[in-house]
Amino acid sequence: MVRLNVFLLLAVVACSLGVVTSQHKARKVFQALEAEQERARQLEIEYGQLQLELSTWGTAPRIEKIARERLKMSTPDTARVVSATPAGGPSR
Repeated sequence: MVRLNVFLLLAVVACSLGVVTSQHKARKVFQALEAEQERARQLEIEYGQLQLELSTWGTAPRIEKIARERLKMSTPDTARVVSATPAGGPSR
């Protein structure tokens, strides 16, 4: 009878240690999940900011400003503009 009681006591201690260990691991995994979710939120915010910045960089006034200032380009006079058409005319 004593052996059975000792065996049951050891089984209870082993099970309780297993419960404590699994709870600890679950908490660690949950903390890691929350950290990754926060990182994902930050990346979504950064992605939105980058999309806004990209749309700003491609606007026509910005491109025209760079063409004038850096490349020293200017808009041609309307008298100097020539429209070109294909030599064979419209192909249909």
